[in-house]
Amino acid sequence: MLIFAIDDEPIALMVLHNAIAEAVPEANIMDYSLGTDALEAIREQGIHPDVMFSDIRMPQLDGLALAAQIRTVSPETKFVFVTAYSDYAFDAIQVRTSGYVMKPVDADAIRKEMENIMPVRKALPNGLWVRCFGTFEVFYNQKPLLFGRKKTRELFAYLIDREGGVCTAEEIITDLWEGETDMTAGKDRLRHLVGDLRNTLSSIGMDDILVRRSGCLAILRDKVDCDYYRMKDGNMEALNSFAGEYMTQYSWAEATTGQLVFGSR
Repeated sequence: MLIFAIDDEPIALMVLHNAIAEAVPEANIMDYSLGTDALEAIREQGIHPDVMFSDIRMPQLDGLALAAQIRTVSPETKFVFVTAYSDYAFDAIQVRTSGYVMKPVDADAIRKEMENIMPVRKALPNGLWVRCFGTFEVFYNQKPLLFGRKKTRELFAYLIDREGGVCTAEEIITDLWEGETDMTAGKDRLRHLVGDLRNTLSSIGMDDILVRRSGCLAILRDKVDCDYYRMKDGNMEALNSFAGEYMTQYSWAEATTGQLVFGSR
């Protein structure tokens, strides 16, 4: 097993290395003081770690951005963040069962995280579940949710991507129908799609997640469960499932892909 230990503070890196060595004596441990050096080792030397223990706050490339970039070149690598800040980045850090180790690091904490991150195939959640990583897919009670039109599915994906942000008709038309100049015709098509989407959501009793006011459209983010939202809310399992691909069938989603890969905090 190959494990990367990353921390820009020499003493903290030594403590982390020793804790990993005690907890996982069979592991080959490679130490890095900069995330950029670890990333270069993967990209240039083809070294693919099984697990990466990384400090969050580091110069040049912080741990969160590093993890997102490594997902694109080493998708099987599992991540555990090391931090001295219990409230850093995510409010939910204190209730996570995996993905974070608090400083000072000890072997017991490392051992616990190694047990937690072992790959386990889990069933899809019940209720409405949206998968954004890879291709965009929607499930209800573990079965694919059928849309009457491909564009209706794309409209839902677009609203998911906007995370509850209000979208004007003009914004949606410009992104979903590239090159469209006739806004009157575009708004007519969009009106039909909204009706179709509302009917689809109504069939599972969830049309209330769609909000339409004054010609604008949005979804209620808190009522949608998806890997993208879980990742942004600090769920390490969701982060570990991100392999650098996001809603790959939609060109307008490339901006979010870039944000996830290169970081934007």
